[in-house]
Amino acid sequence: MPADRTPDWRAALAGLDAEGGVAAAAEDATTDAAGTGGTGGLRPLGLQFELRRRVERRSGEWRGPRDEPARRASGVDRLAVRPVVQGARGAWVKGGLTWQNIAYQASAAGVDPTQSRWFAQFALLKGTTPSVHVYGSEWITVDEFESPMLWALLAEATRLGIALVGSEATPEVVVRGVGALALDASRADGDLVLEPTLVLDGEARSLGGADGTSGGGIRPIAGHGLYRFDLDAGRIELAAVPSGLGPAELALLTAPETIRVPAAEVPEFLTAHVHPLARAVAVTSRDATFELPPEPPATLVLDARYEPDDVLRLAWRWEHADGRTSEVDPSAEPDPEFDDDLVARIADELGWVPFEAVLLRGIDTAQFSIERMPRLASLAERSPSPFRIDVRGERPDYREATERPELAVSLVESRKRDWFDLGVVVTVGGRKVPFMPLFRALATGRTRLLLVDKSTLSLDLPVFDELRDLIAEAGTLDEWETGVRIHRSRTSLWADFEDLADVAEPALAWRATVAGLEHGAVPELPPPSGLALPLRPYQLDGFRWLAFLHANRLGGVLADDMGLGKTVQCLALVQHALEQGATDAAATAAPGTDPGAARPFLVVAPTSVASNWVREAARFTPGLRVASVTATTAKRRRTLAEIAAGADLVVTTYAVLRLDAEEFADVEWGGLVLDEAQFVKNAATRVHEAARGIRAPFRIAVTGTPLENHLGELWAVLRIVAPGLFPSRRAFDERYRRPIEEDGNRERLDRLRRRIRPLVLRRTKEAVAPELPAKQEQVLEVDLAPEHRRLYDVVLQRERQKLLGLGDDLDRQRFIVYRSLTLLRLLALDASLVDAERHAGIPSAKLDALFEQLDDVLAEGHRALVFSQFTSFLDRVAARLDAAGVPYAHLDGSTPARRRDAEVARFRAGEASVFCISLKAGGFGLNLTEADYVFLMDPWWNPASEEQAVDRAHRIGQDKQVMVYRLVAAGTIEQKVMDLKARKGELVASVIDGDGDGGVSGAGFDADDLRGLLEG
Repeated sequence: MPADRTPDWRAALAGLDAEGGVAAAAEDATTDAAGTGGTGGLRPLGLQFELRRRVERRSGEWRGPRDEPARRASGVDRLAVRPVVQGARGAWVKGGLTWQNIAYQASAAGVDPTQSRWFAQFALLKGTTPSVHVYGSEWITVDEFESPMLWALLAEATRLGIALVGSEATPEVVVRGVGALALDASRADGDLVLEPTLVLDGEARSLGGADGTSGGGIRPIAGHGLYRFDLDAGRIELAAVPSGLGPAELALLTAPETIRVPAAEVPEFLTAHVHPLARAVAVTSRDATFELPPEPPATLVLDARYEPDDVLRLAWRWEHADGRTSEVDPSAEPDPEFDDDLVARIADELGWVPFEAVLLRGIDTAQFSIERMPRLASLAERSPSPFRIDVRGERPDYREATERPELAVSLVESRKRDWFDLGVVVTVGGRKVPFMPLFRALATGRTRLLLVDKSTLSLDLPVFDELRDLIAEAGTLDEWETGVRIHRSRTSLWADFEDLADVAEPALAWRATVAGLEHGAVPELPPPSGLALPLRPYQLDGFRWLAFLHANRLGGVLADDMGLGKTVQCLALVQHALEQGATDAAATAAPGTDPGAARPFLVVAPTSVASNWVREAARFTPGLRVASVTATTAKRRRTLAEIAAGADLVVTTYAVLRLDAEEFADVEWGGLVLDEAQFVKNAATRVHEAARGIRAPFRIAVTGTPLENHLGELWAVLRIVAPGLFPSRRAFDERYRRPIEEDGNRERLDRLRRRIRPLVLRRTKEAVAPELPAKQEQVLEVDLAPEHRRLYDVVLQRERQKLLGLGDDLDRQRFIVYRSLTLLRLLALDASLVDAERHAGIPSAKLDALFEQLDDVLAEGHRALVFSQFTSFLDRVAARLDAAGVPYAHLDGSTPARRRDAEVARFRAGEASVFCISLKAGGFGLNLTEADYVFLMDPWWNPASEEQAVDRAHRIGQDKQVMVYRLVAAGTIEQKVMDLKARKGELVASVIDGDGDGGVSGAGFDADDLRGLLEG
């Protein structure tokens, strides 16, 4: 009897390992997708299939590798196709047709135009086919045909009358319906035999061919089909594999060897190997001598890991008999491998602990260890289904404190009138309990407290009633009514109570994604094809960064300097998303659906900027369908959903978003762009909540000033675009805002920079646009006229007395304080702004100084922008300009949108030499590079607002040096404002720009700042 050459079954199974030979086979069958196109003529066309072999270059030949028809199975390198035409005698000939010319030479060749278009589609879907660099482009390699649309194309060819013709060696070409690979199991003398088989249209045959070639003359077509060739019979058969060819099937094609499991080792195979094998490749039995046994039940495992600081990590998993592990999903559909009754019993025993991976801290760790762990251990011992608890780490000696606690509470004298100065002493068994942990536990409604010795103290005891009453009494104190201060750098007592809530668990999946951004490279995408004008290099980088965030469903902040083209970068992203979405939809669209349907992007901008988005879109991305929604539902004829359905980009205003918040929230958007996002910097406003309510998988904030006053504004913006980054306002304030703003904590500042850096892109004009002319800034101190000075000093003393009357209640009386500040600022500008009749005769030194400068500026042919926060002062400037006969443009918050555009056009066209602009209405969204002088008439503490105003002229496109003059009334509140503004600028520079030395202590605008502005 001849020796059995069947290899050991273990070695044969190893060949099916997806990390071994299968991976190599799968890699060989992988390509990318691309394409071409065409039109046609009159004679019928055919698609010729031919098995071809590679011919190496001979010594002395100049040509590279080529191929020729294969005559033997062992020499077949690929199956290739090309177009052929039917000759005059009925034979199929090349006829001068190629994949490259069949589209545009169809008429000359006299071929059927419908058939010609089919060939164009075929070439379009072929993929990049790396073999074209080896064999040339005359033939398309079927083995590398990436698109599964191949099978639909072949079916369409039959309908169109395109013949599938063979070659001399294999004249017959047959397209089968469905193909599949399987292992056919049968018993032979007690052994278990697994034979690789090919099933074509239900007909099974062995993979091991009689010709002895690898794969028995069967090769994969990418990952979606296969073909079988038989040179002896002169036939090629092709078949689609609807389920796809996995690593195991590809391994069978590479090494189609019969697996034989000896009778003595069949039990081991059935226990540990058959089910993983069946998941990788179908296991059948044509002779019905083998039946796949049911899978054994999996073992439920609780992994309990104790860590320092009373941390307990709980994780659940299923351990399968074959060594696999899988996650536990209590809500999953019933599975015979899992014991659902066991899962339900464990869920009951867990009680308040979620049945999922969870991290417990402090008292929760102790309570779980004391109450729940013993119950679970008992269940593991008596459960008929496999259940095991793996405990790792050192478990502290958690136990119940049985001694009666004694509590004494007294009020003590303190310079700080707050709860932290209460004299509280709690003892349990002679051991003192720290007050603050007890205070937080009672305030948050906890029923237990973990003590230092790891014992747990019940708080549901009568001894704590006195303390609870004292906490409730705090709400009736006079200090509580006015907002008691704990410290100038701390929040009020009410905020401390609010902050005692439990700490929310961080969004680990999101943070892991952001951490990956810090180490990843942004793909170098080309600009979208629909972009009409080229991007500058830094704008291209910005577009790529936005596209990377969009692809990863992450939000961020585009915080480039004003004037660097943030709008065009966002428009490029929208165009890219539209083109990418159309491509993806076309590849995956179901029959009868619109593959081009995509959700539009929503842009929210200030009213004064919304029209600019529409103009810029028409200029840079003319292919986008843009809709402007600047009216509320009551004033529109169409619903927002109807408008969005016919647009790629919808532009609206913050005012409309706030009023129609529910309608905007009902629409599913492709992305959200918040232009001038400082409009949503206050988390307590309706417009902020409206922006949060927008349903969009991608959100980007566009603002050159994501931070103006304090870090809370940055948190508010990130709360919308990146809600998982800092999910808790309380935690953000404790970890970053207070240490940075109040203590100047450099380590916390550096940590905050690291946290936001992946999601904030900030470029300055100096860094990316060195060709931009420098701006020259100068402060002009203006002395008030004697009569003006006396009036100002009298009003200042009166307002100081008012401040002293408020005592420490500045926080509650901010409206009164701001009114005093506004009065003094108006008075520093022009006394007639306060009382036009009484002070009409007092000259305005500011106004005189402005016109002294304007006389020289205009005489030299320059043009100027004049900014003020007070429209009444701009009216005074306009009156002087009228009197001097100087043409000017005027823009403030009352200017209608149409008139606004007209005023801007007048100035840009040279019809006006001076542009009087309200800082709030025109400090952003304008491109006024025609001006090269900027006058800021009334400084304010916010440096960002002034920089925005200056950047109307100092921006990309400016070719002249820009002169900036800040007019400051000497000896007035304006000088203090300048000092305060410098301190605020440190905060922005240190957090966003990464500049400064971290000395940002006191950067928040608080009552002390108000007091400093009014005091001498």
